[in-house]
Amino acid sequence: MNATTADARSAPFTAQPAPGQLRRSGDDKILAGVAGGLARYLGADVTLVRVVIAALVLFTGAGAALYLAAWLLIPADGDDESIAAAWLARRQDRSR
Repeated sequence: MNATTADARSAPFTAQPAPGQLRRSGDDKILAGVAGGLARYLGADVTLVRVVIAALVLFTGAGAALYLAAWLLIPADGDDESIAAAWLARRQDRSR
């Protein structure tokens, strides 16, 4: 076993989603990881996705609402459910 193999085995595991799953990025994020997650899912450059989101925010106003919705509805790397799903589950548990 060489040093590279030992380093790879002792490196901490980062929870990466299975191929084809849309998740907010934990590694490539500026605000909430939405652009990083979308870029990974689409196989696109994250800068291009960020420019498209910024253009939607500036020119249509819908970009901010879509970004917020994605933040709430897309689960983060390593999470089983989204922020909105977790919030709804907590509310249902309280009402019982």
